[in-house]
Amino acid sequence: MILIKDIIEELETVAPSAFQEEYDNSGLLTGDVNTEVTSALVCLDCTEEIIEEAIAKKCNLVIAHHPIIFRGLKRLNGNNYVERTIIKAIRNDIAIYAIHTNLDNVLNNGVNTKIAEKIRLQNLKILDSKSDKLAKLITFVPTENAASVRETLFNAGAGKIENYDSCSFNTEGKGTFKGNENSKPFLGKRGELHTENETRIETVFPLHLKNKIISSLILAHPYEEVAYDIILLENNWSQVGSGMVGELKEEMQVNDFLKMLKKSINLNVIKHTDYNKNIKKVAVCGGSGSFLLSKALKAGADVFITSDFKYHEFFDAEGKIMICDVGHYESEQFTPELIIEIIQKKYANFAAVLTETNTNPVNYYY
Repeated sequence: MILIKDIIEELETVAPSAFQEEYDNSGLLTGDVNTEVTSALVCLDCTEEIIEEAIAKKCNLVIAHHPIIFRGLKRLNGNNYVERTIIKAIRNDIAIYAIHTNLDNVLNNGVNTKIAEKIRLQNLKILDSKSDKLAKLITFVPTENAASVRETLFNAGAGKIENYDSCSFNTEGKGTFKGNENSKPFLGKRGELHTENETRIETVFPLHLKNKIISSLILAHPYEEVAYDIILLENNWSQVGSGMVGELKEEMQVNDFLKMLKKSINLNVIKHTDYNKNIKKVAVCGGSGSFLLSKALKAGADVFITSDFKYHEFFDAEGKIMICDVGHYESEQFTPELIIEIIQKKYANFAAVLTETNTNPVNYYY
């Protein structure tokens, strides 16, 4: 039996909810996490038509990229598509889960990774990495127990730095303490100064794992009272952030690149600025990415693929980079495919169904 919380846990193993932007509203929007999932309908946007499709296909979970509830709801009277969608979902016992900017913000298996995969980019890096998502743990352990405590911390998610894991720094020293009348007398007598050979262990961890790291430390540590420090780091974290930059295997002329881009991600039209050089380095951002133009320039990208540029913002390219505005829906159209891939790595036989409904509200006349 697979519950909603099992599916959420697997998705958030790749894209933890802590990685979403402050303005976002990712997570379970309707439904109970302890409900058994019959099957899930996966889509970019959750609309009334999507709920109707879920009903027809007997799916009791909808997994969407964009949250249908984005701004605060003050009433549910069915006066707009958001209210009608929520009412229909609740009436038919359909849970709605959204995985939005947290899936945008990861280097591995994220929205931008999928775009990069479609156009065959190499040497991928986060374009604008986060600087508020890492912390350092410092703790003091009897030397004879240091190896087992370190291993416990690593298993809980600590010690991962880019392509390396099990990273720590260790120094040897002497720890001293006295126990009072309430302490456990497992080391010497109460009231007497005790000296212990200790190892100072330092390791980093993602901030969202703080509670897990601390509880794992306390369970593994032999002392009754565990000494530890948590220090917030300002280091940029190369695994988490907005946008992505990579390289083509070989540089391409502008027209050849545009033809390739149009074919690779199934585009009808590309809005772009002029560019007089060949294309080698490519920056991408699924959805609205105009705020990252300066980062793409700083990274030395020849082209920036995203959407929702305003007219005057195109002038900011100034011939130094080619802006390719491919459309919001178009830039994220492969995200449902990505979500299904993540789920089926763990639950190979789970019925995750790709929607047949096109929710793009923008139409083009040719």
